[in-house]
Amino acid sequence: MSGEATVFQTTASSGPGPHLADRLDRGLAVTVEAVAALLVLVEIVILFAGVVARYVFHAPLVWSDELASILFLWLSMLGAVVALRRGEHMRMTGLVSRVGPQARALLETLAITAPVAFLALILHHAADYAMEEQYIVTPALEISNAWRAAALPTGVALMLVVALVRLMRLRSPKLVLAAVALTAGVVGAFWLAGPVLKPLGQANLIIFFVGVVAANVFAGVPIAFSFALATFGYLALTTTTPLLVMVGRLDEGMSHLILLAVPLFVFLGLLIEMTGMARAMIQFLASLLGHVRGGLSYVLIGAMYLVSGISGSKIADMAAIAPVLFPEMKKRGAAPGDLVALLSATGAQTETIPPSIVLITIGSVTGVSIAALFAGGLLPAVVLGAALCAVVWWRYRHEDLSHVARTPKREIARLALVALPAIALPFVIRAAVVEGVATATEVSTIGIAYATLMGLLVYRQFDWARLRPMLIETASLTGAIIFIVGCATAMAWGLTQSGFSRDLARWMAGIPGGGYGFLAISIVAFVILGSVLEGIPAIVLFGPLLFPIARAAGVHEVHYAMVVIFAMGIGLFAPPFGVGYYGACAISKVHPDEGLKHIWGYVAALLVGLVVVAAIPWISTGFLPF
Repeated sequence: MSGEATVFQTTASSGPGPHLADRLDRGLAVTVEAVAALLVLVEIVILFAGVVARYVFHAPLVWSDELASILFLWLSMLGAVVALRRGEHMRMTGLVSRVGPQARALLETLAITAPVAFLALILHHAADYAMEEQYIVTPALEISNAWRAAALPTGVALMLVVALVRLMRLRSPKLVLAAVALTAGVVGAFWLAGPVLKPLGQANLIIFFVGVVAANVFAGVPIAFSFALATFGYLALTTTTPLLVMVGRLDEGMSHLILLAVPLFVFLGLLIEMTGMARAMIQFLASLLGHVRGGLSYVLIGAMYLVSGISGSKIADMAAIAPVLFPEMKKRGAAPGDLVALLSATGAQTETIPPSIVLITIGSVTGVSIAALFAGGLLPAVVLGAALCAVVWWRYRHEDLSHVARTPKREIARLALVALPAIALPFVIRAAVVEGVATATEVSTIGIAYATLMGLLVYRQFDWARLRPMLIETASLTGAIIFIVGCATAMAWGLTQSGFSRDLARWMAGIPGGGYGFLAISIVAFVILGSVLEGIPAIVLFGPLLFPIARAAGVHEVHYAMVVIFAMGIGLFAPPFGVGYYGACAISKVHPDEGLKHIWGYVAALLVGLVVVAAIPWISTGFLPF
């Protein structure tokens, strides 16, 4: 997501160079997107076959998880290539969009040349890493692990080619040369400063992990590459650590099998929108509450709660709901700014609804039980939803509904019957994971099979022509998410090796107020981190450092997870820096300025709800199965 800034256009100018670049770009797009889309499909088939073989035929496929893991790394790297070509890597554009045209054009070009610098520097280390892995044999398939590790240098090389092609397609050669010169100058200056930096010790943490990261993030460089550049520079210039180790940490961060749930739930979210299941749920809720003052706003809050139980992507959730509700809400006189403000607020409120991608990520990087996170996330979201409903009631208490007819009971019953298969899906997903019937990864394939059957047989709405674009979109979003997880994992490892985690633990242990003091500091920190880094990078970077400290402070890990997720979500969906807010504006086709005067009441309600969740641990832990 790129915030309020539009994706940087790479319109070609005249001349043979741009025409060659256009042909290269089209060729890369067709090839890489086709392979990435095919990998998404193959992953679904492999994991669903594993579930059927184990639960139906009682003959588990011992190789299915291993093959899925190998293909997942390829999917993640090729998805990262697709995301880079399409300009869909997560980046902070709040500053970029506010500078003048010339400065903005330079910053947008630097957002390409900075990744080029990292990719060029890491490429041969990635190739060496893949060569080293050839001596390891996988346990089930008994093939060389180089088949899996080769995805890293291949993906890095393809991203480098894609970035160079994007530079070739830019209008202004002078701008490209200026950006290349500036990037090379900064890299060269750091390289020459290496002997000076090495004796500085932990001061280098400030230079690289605060200074370099902040400079890149605020300049609009994709967050993953901002992390990667800082980590590479720190390890290369201030330590004796072989850079092969950084590639290993990238591999480790991207290879958690639980993360395979990310593309599958993203695809499931797209599928329920395409098959009409989301629309059926929303129409049923609207028939129940449409005649109440502020009723459609309550429907929006409830619909986000339900749809978030199916899709793992907040943008997919909002895209499924806004087109259905907003036209009718506008007819009733609702201000577009209030609509987008509430939509953005519900994005933060439903971050803990399983199978949230953030929950899955927390489980993968901290070792917290996914089943416990899924069980603990439901009630806290209800608390924040109730806080939002209070604001809706106050704002719409004088709404004129004299022209709105109450839906007849017969029609409500009909809509309930139509929506029943769709409403059942999120509960099936949650029950299957919480009861241990299937893992978070496996249950997504059950959801995909269920949604496909419902679309074909019940709703009779299944657009086969949309499958390929949906698979490509899934691969792109997966690549953007998983690559950032890998880079953040490498950065977190660098911080840990420096002794930072020990110093942080010592400092946090001295905070007055015990567990509640620690929660208060965490709330402030994650609101800020969520607004600058987005949710997943913040969780991956600081989760492994802070969760052990939370345990030592007596805070239950599931309770702590809910608090930091909500704090991060508030930062993510609140202006002026929260890119989730600008995503909601883009989906709603409302200018960001229109929502500013409406959103602060909702943000205040979310903060009140967050304080309640933080103060009462039972809300997060009362329904845990163990």
